[in-house]
Amino acid sequence: MTDEKNAYSADNISVLEGLEAVRKRPAMYIGSVNVRGLHHLVYEVVDNSIDEALAGHCNKIMVVITEDGKIIVTDNGRGIPVEMHSKYKMPAVQVALTKLHAGGKFDSSTYKVSGGLHGVGVSVVNALSAELEIEIKRDGKIWHQKYEKGDPVSELIALNDTDETGTKVTFFPDASIFETIEFKFDILSSRLRELAFLNKGIEIIIIDKRDNKEHVFKYEGGIKSFVKFLNKTKKVIHDPVYFEKTKNDIQLEIAMQYNESYQENIFSFVNNINTHEGGTHLMGFKTALTRAINSYAEKNKLLVKGIKISGDDAREGLTAIVSIKIPEPQFEGQTKTKLGNYEMKGIVDSMVSEKLTNYLEENPAIAKKIIFKVITSAKAREAARKARELTRRKGVLEFSGLPGKLADCSSKDPALSEIFLVEGDSAGGSAKQGRNRKYQAILPLRGKILNVEKSRLNKILANEEIGTMITAFGTNISDEFSLEKIRYHKIIIMTDADVDGQHIACLLLTFFYRYMKPLIEAGYLYLAQPPLYLVKKGKNKQYAYSEEQKNEIIAEFGEQGVTIQRYKGLGEMNPDQLWNTTMNVETRKLKQVTIEDAVVADEVFTILMGDQVEPRRNFILQNSKLVKELDI
Repeated sequence: MTDEKNAYSADNISVLEGLEAVRKRPAMYIGSVNVRGLHHLVYEVVDNSIDEALAGHCNKIMVVITEDGKIIVTDNGRGIPVEMHSKYKMPAVQVALTKLHAGGKFDSSTYKVSGGLHGVGVSVVNALSAELEIEIKRDGKIWHQKYEKGDPVSELIALNDTDETGTKVTFFPDASIFETIEFKFDILSSRLRELAFLNKGIEIIIIDKRDNKEHVFKYEGGIKSFVKFLNKTKKVIHDPVYFEKTKNDIQLEIAMQYNESYQENIFSFVNNINTHEGGTHLMGFKTALTRAINSYAEKNKLLVKGIKISGDDAREGLTAIVSIKIPEPQFEGQTKTKLGNYEMKGIVDSMVSEKLTNYLEENPAIAKKIIFKVITSAKAREAARKARELTRRKGVLEFSGLPGKLADCSSKDPALSEIFLVEGDSAGGSAKQGRNRKYQAILPLRGKILNVEKSRLNKILANEEIGTMITAFGTNISDEFSLEKIRYHKIIIMTDADVDGQHIACLLLTFFYRYMKPLIEAGYLYLAQPPLYLVKKGKNKQYAYSEEQKNEIIAEFGEQGVTIQRYKGLGEMNPDQLWNTTMNVETRKLKQVTIEDAVVADEVFTILMGDQVEPRRNFILQNSKLVKELDI
């Protein structure tokens, strides 16, 4: 490996700054010290292996969760350089592990393209680990070094001879820093699957030694396979369409497929980073898509008089992946997941316009199906616009006319205000009597709201309960949604603990996810946790929020003389009980609704609330063993 392409030595390791602040302020470097931050450690190590794969030197990555909770990441890349660094007078691997922003990705001759959102790399993983061991196969030897809390506790030594190359990192996170150090197999699997889709041909294996789970991800179809995976629970209109183009050091890939649903599902990536906030590459894709579809429909006289195709119409029911790999990505936005490279808009626009136009021309039968789908969407959107105007004239979508059944709070400060969405008039009555009127609003909902997964916007706007919620929140809906106008910073779903209550909660969650997603992303949506049981013995009484807690209370109290009341409905509680158990800020338990994985969230909502029976049946069969309480 002496040619320029393969040259990867100590002098390729450049350093931007030191490591001192990482242990003091870990959230600055990995986002948080909760479950998300914990798993980010694994992604940082895996990203180094992916960089080797992107450079053409690695095709297999393995992640192992050991029985005692350690993580082992192994690849068959070139191995981190081990020779002495000319500037720092220590082995290059030690520089990479102890100096923040040290690594080959800052040297353009080593990696033309590299992943990793912040580039903090394995040094931060080292700093936040109680212990870390690194084993490198390189230069005919197996090299080994051990660290504790970021500091080396052994010298880098050569062990046995080998003719293989690669890097193996074993680390155990520091329990004094993280809220939890228990890794979740499903969370890691989701990200590793995503990486395998985005980097076709790479084999990524994850093994959980704690309960002998294993997944092997390898997709020769790359993002084309990704689109198939995303649409596996939906009725598709055509086979996935795939475009790719490489120009200079820019690699562009797009895969897309329409289905019969009413939601768009577009994911964009830059150097394997999920750009949640989009950016110039996504803007280019959307612009070209709308233009190509309009041009084809107009040229082939498929447009309906009085109907104009908008970007929203062109994307209804579309699942797409836009993935680019560029040498110098410039990110914007608060979370650094919005691409700012201006030139990418034109590059993506040009490619999609050319390739999609050609595809539609060459596949007229599929093109007509797509145009029919888009025009149907445009008609429904026009109907929704008229419904909006009608309801706006009636005051339903305006802040000024609050619904009569809303018992509002006296506070006008959204940050101090919360609203309970309560199932039924009986529970609503108890909640209204038991609440703190200063900051707690109550909105009773009658029956089950419309399943928005199976409905277009015009039908959704016609639903009375949904209209009432939109009015109460003050935010409007869908593309007119405005988080700035929200009237409450806590929207709390409070339903009965039976099957019907859980179904209502699921319908509400589907509505919020599909039509008010920014509300969830802002952290404003919660689920109330009413007790399941009241356990009494004499004058002693305690509420239990789970089966396990009920059994624990009975074992304090002793079984003799104990009475147990099972709450199936909130209406069974008097106002004081509802206040003390479920609404009082001092004593209540709330679950905040978050979107950890948009791919999984979309899949679950489609399975549970969509019109495909077989995927739902399979989901129930696969997860039936997880049911703790079966209400029949």
